[in-house]
Parts: sequence; C-alpha cells; structure tokens
Amino acid sequence: MDCLFCKLRDQSAGKALYEDDKCFVLQDLHPQAPVHLLILPKKHLASPDAAGEEDDMLLGHLMQVAAKLARERGIADDGYRLVVNCNAKGGQTVFHLHVHLLGGRQMSWPPG
Repeated sequence: MDCLFCKLRDQSAGKALYEDDKCFVLQDLHPQAPVHLLILPKKHLASPDAAGEEDDMLLGHLMQVAAKLARERGIADDGYRLVVNCNAKGGQTVFHLHVHLLGGRQMSWPPG
C-alpha cells in the first residue's frame, strides 16, 4: 500500500502527540490555526465512504479523542472546529480518513 498516513503510522510509533490502540495524532505540517492536529485511525480507510457498520465505534472514538485533545489544548471552552474532507471535490488530498482539529482563533463561515 502506498498511503502516506499508513507510512507515518508505522514511522511515528512513540512520536505521535497522542496514540492508543485505535488512532494516532500528528501536528498538521501546514497549520491553518494555532492548534491544528490530525486524528488518524490506525486502520486504513480511504475516506468516510469506505467506513462500514463495523467502523461505527472507530468513528465515534475519533470524535472522542478530538474532544479530549481540545480540552487538553485549552480550546474546548472557546470553541474549535472538526473537519473531515471526503474525496477530491471535498478537499481530500491524502486518501486515508483523518479528522482535522482546528482551534485557538475565531473560525468563520462558510469555511471555503
């Protein structure tokens, strides 16, 4: 498999900002906010469309990890944004499901 995030998963063992048996978290290389983290499942799923019913718990876990990290980074009370891009026209550039956690500044709407 030639997936950038799967390679990072294997290379970042012990270097992730957060890691458990289901996911790992990295700093975004091109942050769009003072806090910009990527929450990635260890299981390769190309996009949300690739998730099946057996992935329901995993998808919920990603949201719970995002909320935990927002609290730990001190952005939960003021607010933060979670973004999941799906497929090319949805803005996805790396085809491994990931959740962007953005915060630490005022977010605007529409996002783009």
